[in-house]
Amino acid sequence: MHGFLIGLGVAVILGFIIPGPGARHGILQPDIASNAGIALILFFQGLSLALEKIKSGAANWRLHLVIQCFTFVIFPIVGLLLNKVVPLVFPNQPEAVRDGFLYLCVLPSTISTSVVLTAIARGNTAGALFNAAFSNILGVLVTPLLVHLLMQKTGQTGDFGPLLLKITMLTLLPFGLGMALRPSLKPVVEQYKLWMARISNLVILFIVYAAFCESVEEQIWGRFGSTLTAQILGLVVFLFTLMSLLVWGSCKALRLNQEDAVAAYFCSVKKTLAMGVPLAMLIFGDRPDLTLILLPIMFYHPLQLFVNGLLANRWAARA
Repeated sequence: MHGFLIGLGVAVILGFIIPGPGARHGILQPDIASNAGIALILFFQGLSLALEKIKSGAANWRLHLVIQCFTFVIFPIVGLLLNKVVPLVFPNQPEAVRDGFLYLCVLPSTISTSVVLTAIARGNTAGALFNAAFSNILGVLVTPLLVHLLMQKTGQTGDFGPLLLKITMLTLLPFGLGMALRPSLKPVVEQYKLWMARISNLVILFIVYAAFCESVEEQIWGRFGSTLTAQILGLVVFLFTLMSLLVWGSCKALRLNQEDAVAAYFCSVKKTLAMGVPLAMLIFGDRPDLTLILLPIMFYHPLQLFVNGLLANRWAARA
């Protein structure tokens, strides 16, 4: 995981130093390569989804309700409120950043780290696995639909039909194909799952690199500078803290036991970068300010890993 975070930094630096090859119509053909990479990532995710392991956590409906409500209802509502309030605090902030926070708030949870942190903290691992996997399955279609609905709420409209068709072809079909092939390819998947994860991470790094190349070519950073970066980081910290308090407070109010509360917390506050970057490329790929849209999730990702890692070890020590 540390290697991936370092890779993100390298991809950003390369985007600033060598923007030409990764920019739109560059020699790396980022549009074609990114679309192929997105389909490959979702195919791998379908192959890796062990449905046989999540059945034991399917019956805990109270836990599922808390996690999915926070992921796809409460988080988007908070994102919509931020979209209305932030311009009053930072009037010069570009629209793409507000779109990025809306997008961050409708993403599904992570799978691997949510389950690992829940296990470390002695939480309900089966429940965490079920909900993290379920939110990712829902997220393939629910996230684009929520983006469309929330953009309409903020006065942005567009033809959603072709986009939904493209998302279905590049995400839902390969994801479903991977799930269908998993029973027959299970031994191969288990043997090469590390390499599948590495290939997926490389595709994400390429998409991030291409996004920064395009932003440099369009001279976006010259217009906004370091002040904007500081604003985004501050808002990310605020959002993460707010949602953490809301989730944990709700778990206490609903009187969930400690194991369920731990699973609910880690699955509810975490947002997936692995699916977030490919979906952003599909939804916002034609925009030259895609980099600004990606910045909130790129800041949120390391923050959630750092803070939740500390919390997992603290709760484990208590247990």
